Amino acid sequence: MRTILISGASRGIGRAIAQRALQDGHRVSLGLRQTHGLLGSRLDPARVGNDRVHWVTYDAKEPEAARRWVDSAQQHFGGFDSVIHCAGIHRSTPLLFSEAQRDEPDELLKVNLMGPWWLTRAAWPQLVAHGDARIQVLVSMSGKRSKGRWAGYAASKFALMGLCQTMRNEGWDSGIRVTAICPSWVNTEMVSGLTAVPATEMTQPEDLGMLSSRLLELPRCSVPFELAVSCLPEV
Repeated sequence: MRTILISGASRGIGRAIAQRALQDGHRVSLGLRQTHGLLGSRLDPARVGNDRVHWVTYDAKEPEAARRWVDSAQQHFGGFDSVIHCAGIHRSTPLLFSEAQRDEPDELLKVNLMGPWWLTRAAWPQLVAHGDARIQVLVSMSGKRSKGRWAGYAASKFALMGLCQTMRNEGWDSGIRVTAICPSWVNTEMVSGLTAVPATEMTQPEDLGMLSSRLLELPRCSVPFELAVSCLPEV
């Protein structure tokens, strides 16, 4: 059994990953901007039990929120051994962005890059102390290639992939294993209206939940650094 911090678990991929982790017997601490969407759900501590699920108000844009979450999870569960970063935003910011879009590049970097960085930094002492910790980061295929004109999103995800590689290097000798999960189109609200790929032909959030759970079970000698998942042929 692992005790896992999961960001972005209020909907979409993060929610599916959290539900599967709980189903498989793990304990989860969820960093949430809003909790009302989970009330009465399979991730509600009132339904499942405070010994299995822990909620903390968390905003990836706020560096201090990461420290508060880590401290709260330590106090609640007595420690943790894994972090899964699912919080992220999408903006269709082009290379030649307009004046109305001038804040979007900074916003994308603040959430998609610095959010995971701050949380990993805060959680690091706990992960090192465990000796067999796991970090999973929802990066995206947009962290491996840029096929369209979303310059801001791709830049934030390429930067995140670089951060993942450095996490791997930094934590290797302490038994920390990092996996960058890189899906393309996933059937979530975030991609609604962005592609002509039918929802039924996209990767489903539950598929990623299953893959994430399997990664948690693998011994550290067999954990892949990168997991690319695509519903389309990639080059």
